[in-house]
Amino acid sequence: MEPEKLQGMKDAIRGRLTKPMRYYLDLCTRCGLCYESCHVIQGIHKREYSPVGRAEVVRKVFRKYFRPSGKFLPSWGEATDLDDRVMDELLDAAFSCTGCRRCVMHCPFGIDTGLIMGIAKVLLIENGTAPEELLMLSDAAVEKGKSIAEFKDGYRSVIYDLEKQVQERLGLPSPEGVIPMEKKNANILYVALAGARSIVNPAIIFNAAKEDWTLSFFEAVNFGQFLGDPEKMKFIANRVVNEAKELGVKEVVIVECGTAYRIPKFMLGPLPFKVTSIVELIHRYLKEGRIKLKEGALTAPVTYHDPCQLGRNGGVFEEPREILQILAKDYREMSPTREFNWCCGGGGGLVALDNENFRIKSGKPKRDQIVATGAKVVVSACENCISQLETIRSGYDLDVEVRYLTEIVAENLVV
Repeated sequence: MEPEKLQGMKDAIRGRLTKPMRYYLDLCTRCGLCYESCHVIQGIHKREYSPVGRAEVVRKVFRKYFRPSGKFLPSWGEATDLDDRVMDELLDAAFSCTGCRRCVMHCPFGIDTGLIMGIAKVLLIENGTAPEELLMLSDAAVEKGKSIAEFKDGYRSVIYDLEKQVQERLGLPSPEGVIPMEKKNANILYVALAGARSIVNPAIIFNAAKEDWTLSFFEAVNFGQFLGDPEKMKFIANRVVNEAKELGVKEVVIVECGTAYRIPKFMLGPLPFKVTSIVELIHRYLKEGRIKLKEGALTAPVTYHDPCQLGRNGGVFEEPREILQILAKDYREMSPTREFNWCCGGGGGLVALDNENFRIKSGKPKRDQIVATGAKVVVSACENCISQLETIRSGYDLDVEVRYLTEIVAENLVV
């Protein structure tokens, strides 16, 4: 590797060496408890797909350049130079990890492998070998943020067509204004995804609750976070922050997307508005009596998959269960559940990559959980999880239906 490039790589590592990161890099007894926590090694029995296996790729590079033993006695210090082989190992490590953080729950020292993979990702960006799909998608989101005025007319025409769907579903006399945009001082700014489903179903719920709301021009998903580029992550997230400030809204509500919720909720510092998941908002509407659901409308056995970023890393556990216990005659809990629930294998941007066979194999623990419940309907509240659950369903030929929570709520409103 050229000296100038190598220096850039070392600077990239140094920029991520916070106290927690040094603690995670220096401390590991290789006890192997993390083997039992990672869905990937449970589905693909290779050490490199364990949390410690992934972290060791980064640790060997760290020791080489930041520890005396690695500099002067690399073989004794288990240290490795950065070269093409190691860059390939870093790519495999970083993008076989969903960042679900289930391993943190089992590690005696609380080592956060997902955080360590942040170093692998910045090295891949510096080396020019980060996944092209995530680069393209994050760059597109940044460009939209820089030139949003050029996108607005086209987006408004799409929303006009969706308003007719909302009007028909609610039996309203006119579609005009059922999906408001650029409304100043509304209570809520709702941030959706690119698909119509993520706009129409929440719009039905907002209108049924007679909410004072407005729709964001931006999509909630943050490919900068999946890519591991802190600057792009912040730019993409701040598009919505700035929009909310300009409109003067009181609350920003995030679509069914765990990462999109976790970033403004926990990673941007104090904000002048409240951040809420659409799941929490639906639960609040029910508690306040602003909407009602058809009790027992789902007659087949139903189970719920906790999205890792919404559940384990976001703390939203009870709200979706209380909603489903109204709708389902036969609700069945997965085991293990809540913070110990198995990751489905689609997070961390993996569902956007060309890796379907890998995701089917690594999804085996989730497949086993679903089968054990005997449920015929699997509900979740994250776009990535739904995509991955569909991959698991088709990959293992499961006789189940996969549904979004907002979709079944909108279908079963009492209006």
